[in-house]
This record gives sequence, structure tokens and C-alpha cells, in this order.
Amino acid sequence: MSLRARINTPEDHGSRGGDGHLVASYRAKLLEEIDLAEMSSLAAAERRARLERVLGHIISREGPVLSTVERTQLIRRVVDEALGLGILEPLLEDTSVTEIMVNGPDAIFVERGGRVEQLPLRFVSTDQLMQTIERIVSTVNRRVDESNPMVDARLPSGERVNVIIPPLSLTGPILTIRRFPRSFTLQELIGFGSLDEHMVYLLAGLVQAKFNIIVSGATGTGKTTLLNSLSGLIPPHERIITIEDSAELQLQQTHVVRLESRPPNVEGKGQITIRDLVRNSLRMRPDRIVVGEVRGGESLDMLQAMSTGHDGSLATVHANSAEDALTRLQTLASMSDVEVPFVALHDQINSAVDVIVQLTRFADGARRITEIALLDSHGGEPYRLATVARFDARPMTSDGRVHGTFQYFPLPRRTADRLYMASQPVPQAFGVAHRADQLATREAR
Repeated sequence: MSLRARINTPEDHGSRGGDGHLVASYRAKLLEEIDLAEMSSLAAAERRARLERVLGHIISREGPVLSTVERTQLIRRVVDEALGLGILEPLLEDTSVTEIMVNGPDAIFVERGGRVEQLPLRFVSTDQLMQTIERIVSTVNRRVDESNPMVDARLPSGERVNVIIPPLSLTGPILTIRRFPRSFTLQELIGFGSLDEHMVYLLAGLVQAKFNIIVSGATGTGKTTLLNSLSGLIPPHERIITIEDSAELQLQQTHVVRLESRPPNVEGKGQITIRDLVRNSLRMRPDRIVVGEVRGGESLDMLQAMSTGHDGSLATVHANSAEDALTRLQTLASMSDVEVPFVALHDQINSAVDVIVQLTRFADGARRITEIALLDSHGGEPYRLATVARFDARPMTSDGRVHGTFQYFPLPRRTADRLYMASQPVPQAFGVAHRADQLATREAR
């Protein structure tokens, strides 16, 4: 969209109808003052600064008389309407906001610190909301209309955007913008109460010893955040291939290949799925494969990779418990175009998956590891999970917080042996240090 068209677009958002006329009036005056050819050649930050400076001169010259705060807010609104996303622009710059949810023109919600709150903001009309949505999706060369009423995309700045409009939505255009926080180390997650030192030592050993790990949890439980933190434990010399629907992982190692799926274009062609990328990654000599989320037939390819020499791979799956995660993996693998009996899939999962890390988001917004379970079954045996760590939650207290304690249980012998053979210490909290001593004694003999 041209600069003139963007400034002329009548997007008078806000919570007070009277502000709209003032914003529109100053937008028109701003258009008269600027040199569009010169402005178009400037970088985005410089263009915004120039517009703010010109508009400040106009307000000083023509009024109205405003306080410093009111003047700053007016300048911000006019320039946001011209170049940005109106009232959504400040929300995108607020680092405490992790999700923006627009449920029609009259309801805007955000998530901060795991809690959802409604803001006293609104779009003046459905048309203005649609103009904002069209501006967003146009940046990724997509369109949204009655023939294409759903869009799921990633913005160049990294946010994941989902749009659904009437007739599919009965409450008007729905816009959801998910922002991804910076990556956190496991030590930082300890500070948030997501896990403790004993769990960190165990998880570090499991990653270093190349156990295949599935991170499980419902939406918004922090699966990607934990996956990113666990990936940071992979040795820097290994070749890591990450595969995602929307690029969220931020690995710090030097030898990382990032792959991202591609939706079909407006003609319905050109789609590249997660399964396509998983299959292709096997030809790229990976030491580790990290899949942001398995949700379909690619689950079978991932399981086959895990059980045929690509140890130490990691993935996430939507499930409400460790047991559910195994069942869901089996169901997803059956969605492949390859006909595989359920019995064979069961055997494949027993062979491929070593660890399930279950995450839960509590009523106070806190996200915690609630279970670390090791798959201790073999072949066609029924799934046998050995819980080695668990968070026992207590009822919410008067301060609105959910408290509890982390509990630990002995590691299965096979896991302790494998950690020992990989020269990884067995944490004392898990009650198997004596097993490593026995092995050392036997080796000495």
C-alpha cells in the first residue's frame, strides 16, 4: 500500500469516538505537509521519526492546546494509524504482552504473565478492523476474504498471526497475534518456578546422553519455551536441524539448520508440510532433529528417525498427560498415508520414545513441569511409564498463587545404566547413585 493510501485510510481506532475526528483531521494536515517521494525513500524508523517531528510542528502551530501527555498520545495515534496497526501498535511494542486477541471490533484481550485481561480499547467499526487485518496479511503476501476466510501466517518480525472472518466467525473478524518471548535458559526457568535444580540436572544428562525426548502439554503451557531451553544443552559441535510450522526456536549453537513449512499460496499450490521437511532432513546428515510440534502423519517419520540412528531428537505434542502423549503419538502416526498396523505403531513408539516431559499451566498463570516420565516398556508390551519427577500442587491460596512441591522417584535401571555409559552423572535425588557405584565396581573388577 502506498504511503498516501495508508495515511488516507480512515482507521480511527480508539475507545472514544471524539478522538477519531481529531486523528483524521491531523492525518489530513500531515499529508499536506510532507514530501511523499522523499518519505518513501526513508527507512521505517527514520520515516516514523520524520512524521512525528512534522506533526509536532503542526500541532504547535495550529493547536489545540494540549498537555505534554496528551500531545504525545495524539502524535503517537496519528503516526500509528498512518504507518502501523493503530491501537495494536503499542501492544506489539509491549514486551510483557505475549498474545493479542481481537474478538470483533469491540473486544480486545491480551495475555500478560499467563493471565488474560480485557483492555478498554476498541475499533470504531468492523470495516476498520478488517482494514487492519488486511494490512497485516498483506505483509506476508496473503489475502483474506469470503473465499479465503482463514489465514495462518508468520509476520516478518516473528509473530504468529491467525485470522478468521465471517461467515465462519459469527462474532465478526477474529485476529490472534502470538508473540514469542526471548529464549530462556533452564536456570532462568528455575527462577520462574517451572522446575528445580534436580530436574535440570536430570534433563541435562538425558539430553547429553541422547535420549529421545517428547515435550507434552496443552496450548499455552510453554512447550516451545522448554524445547528451546533443552535444545541449548545440545553440544555445540553437533549438526542440529529444526523443523517448525512457524519459526519460534532460537538456538544459540553455530551448526543449526532452520526449516519452516510453507502454506499453499492463494491458488492453493506450493504447500510444503512438516512431513515433507522431516523426510528431507534425514538426507541432510543431522546429528539431532528438533520438531517444533508433531500434529499429523509426520509423527511416523519422526518416530522412525528416532529409532533408526537419530538419537537425541526432540519434539513437542499436544496432550494433557504423559499417557495421553503416547496415545496421541500413536494416533498421529496412523494418519500417515502409509498403512501401518496399530500393533506395529505401538512397537515403534516403545522403540523410539525415551522420555515424556509434561507441562501444565495452572490457574495463576504459572507454567510448570508436572511430570517427567521414562518409557520403560519394550517391543509390543503395553506402555509402561516410570514417573521419576512430579509436581504435587496444592489448592490456590488467598494470594492467588498455586504452590506445591516437586517429588522425585528412582530411575529405572536401564536409564541409570545408559546415563552411566554416556558418562553422565545420576542425580542423587533420584535414588540411583548406588547403581552407578555398582557399575563402577564391576568395571574395576
